[in-house]
Amino acid sequence: MIVPTTAHFSGGMVTLVTMAFLLVLTQATGEGAEPPEDARFAHPFDLNHPAGFTPHFADRTEWEARADSVRKQALVGLSLFPLPPKTPLNPVIHGKIERDGYTVEKVFFASLPGHYVSGNLYRPTGTIGKLPAVLTPYGHWPNGRFIWKSDADIDKDIGSGAETTREAARSPLQAGCAMLARMGCVVFHYDLVGYCDSRKIEHRTGFTDAESILRLQSFMGLQAWNSIRALDFVQSLPEVDADRMAVTGASGGGTQTIMLSLSDKDRVAAAFPMVMVSMNMQGGCVCENAPLLRIGTNNVELASLVAPKPQGAAAAQDWTHDFETRGLPEMKTIYGLYGAADKVEGKVVPFPHNYNLHSRELMYDFLNRALKLGLPSPVKEKPFEPIPPEQLSVYDTDHPLPADATDAAGVRRWMTKVADQQVDQLDEKTLRVALQAMVADHKPSADELEYVGRPPAIPATGGTWIGMIGRKGQGERVRCKIVHPGNWNKSVFLWAHPGGCQSLASDDPTVKKLLDSGAAVLTIDSFLSDDFQPAPKATQPAAKAKRDPNPPYAGFNLGYNRSVIANRVHDLLTAFCVAQTLSGDGSVRVIGLGDRGPIALLACAVASHHVPRAAIDLNQFDFDQITTDTEPMLLPGGLKYGGIYSFVRLCSGGETMIWHGRRTGRFEQAAKVAGVTLKEDEPDANAMIEWLLR
Repeated sequence: MIVPTTAHFSGGMVTLVTMAFLLVLTQATGEGAEPPEDARFAHPFDLNHPAGFTPHFADRTEWEARADSVRKQALVGLSLFPLPPKTPLNPVIHGKIERDGYTVEKVFFASLPGHYVSGNLYRPTGTIGKLPAVLTPYGHWPNGRFIWKSDADIDKDIGSGAETTREAARSPLQAGCAMLARMGCVVFHYDLVGYCDSRKIEHRTGFTDAESILRLQSFMGLQAWNSIRALDFVQSLPEVDADRMAVTGASGGGTQTIMLSLSDKDRVAAAFPMVMVSMNMQGGCVCENAPLLRIGTNNVELASLVAPKPQGAAAAQDWTHDFETRGLPEMKTIYGLYGAADKVEGKVVPFPHNYNLHSRELMYDFLNRALKLGLPSPVKEKPFEPIPPEQLSVYDTDHPLPADATDAAGVRRWMTKVADQQVDQLDEKTLRVALQAMVADHKPSADELEYVGRPPAIPATGGTWIGMIGRKGQGERVRCKIVHPGNWNKSVFLWAHPGGCQSLASDDPTVKKLLDSGAAVLTIDSFLSDDFQPAPKATQPAAKAKRDPNPPYAGFNLGYNRSVIANRVHDLLTAFCVAQTLSGDGSVRVIGLGDRGPIALLACAVASHHVPRAAIDLNQFDFDQITTDTEPMLLPGGLKYGGIYSFVRLCSGGETMIWHGRRTGRFEQAAKVAGVTLKEDEPDANAMIEWLLR
């Protein structure tokens, strides 16, 4: 139910008819009633409470449009849009160990200059012809690839029925790789960054500061890139069938499975994420979260992006416990749009969070069918002889860690260099996609608007409307003010001002100039401005702090919610759409003042083809001024995509005059954009208005 809010008129001659209309309007909209709180304050999302996923798509075309948008959003968040250049892997493979039906070798290669991916390569023996390949990333299991459980833990696993042999209980990750190799697959089992042989970057560190967010450099993005390069590595092996490459991993490895599947869908033939596909908890580590990644979505929808390729999932008595009733049905709906509902499957096993025999055998059976291995079903795990951890380590005296191996700072320098080289080569379409992902928005259409109460309706004598606007179904409550002159000529100005609605007064000299020209003027209160704050909450007793191994990281918020500046751009785009519905020709002229100038510029960049003229006070802003992750102007990707001046390129649909610029970043390039004039002078409001009215 929409709760009405205040709407009123003022100014001009008020006739009896108008007074009667006002009385009806006041009664209909609940004059004096307080609107409910904006849903962004009441229900912010987080890793334990992500956005839902209800696949009500009319057809496959509608889903694929949504899937394309979600995939691009994820790729931008992972810093894989566009992909970095693929530098030489220079793989080293050595130390072959013979086992019954398979061999194990030690591998390392450079996923980017100075950063090495390490792991073990399992190959079946006695095979002929091209073989399928399986990547097996892993999660936060104790000692990762080197897991070697104690006798007490083995007894516990066997006693619970989770395992049936001591060898598999001792090293369950090895057990999975060994069995897949015996099934005829080439298997690459590679390290989580910061685990086992990947020690130059400590797990959870190096990618959590404000600059990392501005440049979209994340632990999760690095691991996703490592997975893409791991796929390059196995594809380079002469015996591998490039049309039968799959990925499977559990827990954090399940997260990596989802990320590789969506980012390299063309090459991933099948996927089996384990104990991670859920509408509940999404992954609790820095390495499983990145800014922008899950805004408006969750792991179930992200996993669905691989449709209609075969996909299975194992779930457990953890956050995935309800997968069969809340997750799998939604995925089957998506696969059903391709006539392939039978190509996605999943099952909950009656054990806690695990990679145990029951989950592994679900995976074996699925990959047997998906990769057409031809084994009798169901596939049962065979006993094997685990290799002690010290024999699996990839570096030794003859094969040391290369001298150019670098830490997180070195990796980030390379990422920055590459992004800076790429950004000037991006076409406008690609840059626009990136910006829309950064603000998690687009220019809305009129049918996306929602008014709380009656929509704007101004008598011929002119007046003022104040009400609440937002997007349908979002629960947004953005205060909007529209001032109409009595001689309104159907033109509309969008007024972006730090003072919001209070700044828009008909007796203000600058506003009066606009009104005297016959134009209406519209403004809003900005998200988290003085007049747009959450209601005070009752103080609750402090909960006992839980041990959290993660450092403070804004990605835990910005991966699920828009940043403050993105919310302000979002609301300004909503206001822009309102202005369009009032405008006689659908065009809107924009003026951005003070610290709302950069926000107006970004909104104009998104809506550029509908902005014939914009006057922007840049307030000497660029994203290089942001030093902490709590600043309201922090925009994920703001520096990766070239800074504020890079987005000036998207304002080429009309004329844009920018005042108070600072010669930084891409100032000179922006000055060359057709229709754009850059000034370093401080703005004069009268001059800005006169220019707009020309």
